[in-house]
Amino acid sequence: MKIEPTGETLGATVTGIDLAKPLDDAQFREIAEALGARGVLCFKDQDITPEQQKVFSARFGTLEINVAAGPYTVPGLPEVMVLSNIIKDGKPIGLGDAGQGWHTDMSYSKEIAFANVLYALQVPRRDGRVLGDTLFANMHAAYDDLPAEIKTRLAGKSAIHDFAKFWDMMRARPSSTRGPLTPEQRAKKPPVEHPIFMTHPITGRQVLYCNPGYAIRIVGMEERESEETLAFLFEHQLQEKYQYAHHWSEGDVLMWENLGTMHNAVADYGPTEHRHILRCQVMADKVFGEEFVAA
Repeated sequence: MKIEPTGETLGATVTGIDLAKPLDDAQFREIAEALGARGVLCFKDQDITPEQQKVFSARFGTLEINVAAGPYTVPGLPEVMVLSNIIKDGKPIGLGDAGQGWHTDMSYSKEIAFANVLYALQVPRRDGRVLGDTLFANMHAAYDDLPAEIKTRLAGKSAIHDFAKFWDMMRARPSSTRGPLTPEQRAKKPPVEHPIFMTHPITGRQVLYCNPGYAIRIVGMEERESEETLAFLFEHQLQEKYQYAHHWSEGDVLMWENLGTMHNAVADYGPTEHRHILRCQVMADKVFGEEFVAA
């Protein structure tokens, strides 16, 4: 196995490994440490089944069954979600607008997410150009560059994250087919509180864990100060110098961690430019354990 950094603020390409086969302990540790250091890993030219994707993903933590997935999962594998704009027999085969807009997956949940594992079956193209990039932002670097006054003022403070913020933002888009959250869905995902600064469990460094997709208020601040501070954080963390773009190819298995990054799926393709990706989300129930990457 070889891991080659992109040379940009995030990302590395992993070759020489077949994800259809279970990881041994040494491979697991190397991948986990690289994921912490680089944030985003691309395993090129993979040929895996949904079950094999599930097995690989589950090595890193418990897999989530998404509250919004509805019918868009692989039959018999509710942990493997289908992301697609393809219509078959008059019905969508997957969730067509997943991940659009800057956010951190599951910061809206008390039990937060560690990593995502996406497998590309079909990638949209136009005139030979790949569409549908996924953008990432480096929250290690964003924290490091914060003014000292902000670090001091926000040390120990938390923000409220709300699932409904992102959902309603997506529903407001003209092309959205999302309905309103049901009372049952809303009850499963009430607003939650998380520290604005977090110690990353793999790198041991501080990260800025506060994102424009879900964060709505800073606990203990007056409303105006909270709004102004969040606006500053959101503008700061989305500076171009912190961003990295992944250009998809069929056979890519893209894995990223949600503690030290934010992401945004670019919707620059039309309904006839087909995208078909399978997704697993790994919860952070194991990564905070001392034995996670222990030799």
